[in-house]
Amino acid sequence: MKSILYLYFVLFLLTSCAPEKENHTSYPTPSPDSVALPFLPGIVSSDSLDFNAAFSPDGKTFYFCRAENGKWDIYQVSLTTKDKYTITLAPFSEKQYSQADPFILPNGTIYYISNRPKDERDTIRDYDIWKVRPNNDGTWSLPENIEGVNTDSTEYYVSLAENGNLYFASTRQGGYGGLDLYVSKLANGKYTIPENLGASINTATDEHDPLITHDEQSIIFTSYNRPGGYGEADLYYSTKKNGQWLPAQNMGKRFNTPTYEYCPNFSPDGKYFFYSSEYNVKWIHSDYLPFTLLK
Repeated sequence: MKSILYLYFVLFLLTSCAPEKENHTSYPTPSPDSVALPFLPGIVSSDSLDFNAAFSPDGKTFYFCRAENGKWDIYQVSLTTKDKYTITLAPFSEKQYSQADPFILPNGTIYYISNRPKDERDTIRDYDIWKVRPNNDGTWSLPENIEGVNTDSTEYYVSLAENGNLYFASTRQGGYGGLDLYVSKLANGKYTIPENLGASINTATDEHDPLITHDEQSIIFTSYNRPGGYGEADLYYSTKKNGQWLPAQNMGKRFNTPTYEYCPNFSPDGKYFFYSSEYNVKWIHSDYLPFTLLK
């Protein structure tokens, strides 16, 4: 990984626990191998509903979401010095709206969802996909609505392939069920009309939280109450053959439980796979994915 910094940050956090003001206590936790472990117990995986996992490109900041009092917020855990870090509300997380599902590009741009209105005429409080860019002075750009992708229906959870193609979930009309997975391709700097990923991926139940690999050859996602699953919602995957998605397969008992698994993501180097399970964020070595992750 680009990232001696990232590895240092992970190892540092794994020997720390949640701060009480400026105090830090030793909390040794092994890095995961073949078994998924809670990530940062007591910090990210707390008594609240914590979910999502995303790292800044330099590995110094970890973003996650917390649900409290009927609202979603994006938080950041930042490495400040060799032995100190801070947990704060992300600067683009707005108090009057909910926001969640951060996905970070190598240039630092963050895509996420929010129920903030597009403009003063927008009275429908559905979730849209937005993005913010880091400025050179440490501030952030104003949130930008992703035109051509969003509708008056709900758009959830976004991930982008290396070529800029954007994958997301939506309740828009014309799908197979409630939430379906779609792709909007980037062409000449603009997003094209979203395409449904088809019956190999989507069912009459809900599919959401798509994670596309950089080369667009594999996808991981959540399917709710799908026949043959292990729990309420499981992680599934599909790979492409001759440009077509093969029928989705369950990720298996190594990942799925009788509860709810969702929000998949990779560490910036692809070495670790993160996902949310009930109230915890978990991580596992990506070598144990049921398909080969091209790095």
